[in-house]
Amino acid sequence: MPNAIVGLKEKTFTAYTPAQGAHYANSRPDYHPDLYRSVLDHHRSTAGNFTTVIDVGCGPGLATRQLALHFDHAVGLDPSEGMLSTARSLGGVTSTSEPIQYQRSAAEDLETISEGSVDLITIANAAHWFDMPRFWVSAARALKPGGTVAIWGPGEIRAHPDMPNADAIQNAMEKHRDDHLLPYFEPGNWMTRGRYVDLPLPWTLDQPVEDFQESQFVRKDWVPEEPFFAVDVEMSLDQWEKITATSSPETRWRQANPDLAGTERDIVKVLRKTVERLQQEAGVEAGKEKVKGTVLGILLMFKKRV
Repeated sequence: MPNAIVGLKEKTFTAYTPAQGAHYANSRPDYHPDLYRSVLDHHRSTAGNFTTVIDVGCGPGLATRQLALHFDHAVGLDPSEGMLSTARSLGGVTSTSEPIQYQRSAAEDLETISEGSVDLITIANAAHWFDMPRFWVSAARALKPGGTVAIWGPGEIRAHPDMPNADAIQNAMEKHRDDHLLPYFEPGNWMTRGRYVDLPLPWTLDQPVEDFQESQFVRKDWVPEEPFFAVDVEMSLDQWEKITATSSPETRWRQANPDLAGTERDIVKVLRKTVERLQQEAGVEAGKEKVKGTVLGILLMFKKRV
């Protein structure tokens, strides 16, 4: 599986327009403060400095703005002008009140970043779209000795067992995926659902990147009781529908079915009606249905040799 994403070029989010970038930013929840704390505490405890952070695959800058508050300088990198347009409109500043810089760059190149200039590189829910062998080479060049790379993602979000009719809703979500979305899945979608167990690491490559030490690698796995996102795991169907519609397979389905997208035959709206029906069958009053999910996030942290 690791070789499945070598050379992968992500096209869905890269092609986002400014309007799509704004919708994405308004729909996606921020990460829980505990996640950011885990990254920053590890960086600090392993003698990392707090001068410069770069957030690679930053999208609309969700994580960039949170991390920037702890560093003198912050840069968000993304190949999508639509995402960057939204990020720039939302702004953000560093600990020294310096504006965040948002630059167009592929994760594999980091060509706008000077050699040995970065203390922390972060990748929030995006590494599964990268050509990781090339990224690791570029990250090793950009990082200072003792610098940190932190990569995280939510894994597969499943129906919480406390939700009314949870098993039936989980089955409906899987049927939705199998019936409609499988043609629009790419290797990266499977990798994030697999919680990055197959993500190519510096020492698993055909040509290992020896700047990173396996002995200093840290993997943190979330358990159901730990919050991964800043929002409650229980949300309204309106909010759930907005978030679901921003997933890359759903986006590709809408691109392939423009006559159905946004109508009552839109597959997200059809799934919503199924969830409403299943909850009402379990005794939930119409109009009071909510979705509750289980998020088993993953955080990977790496150190560059001193």
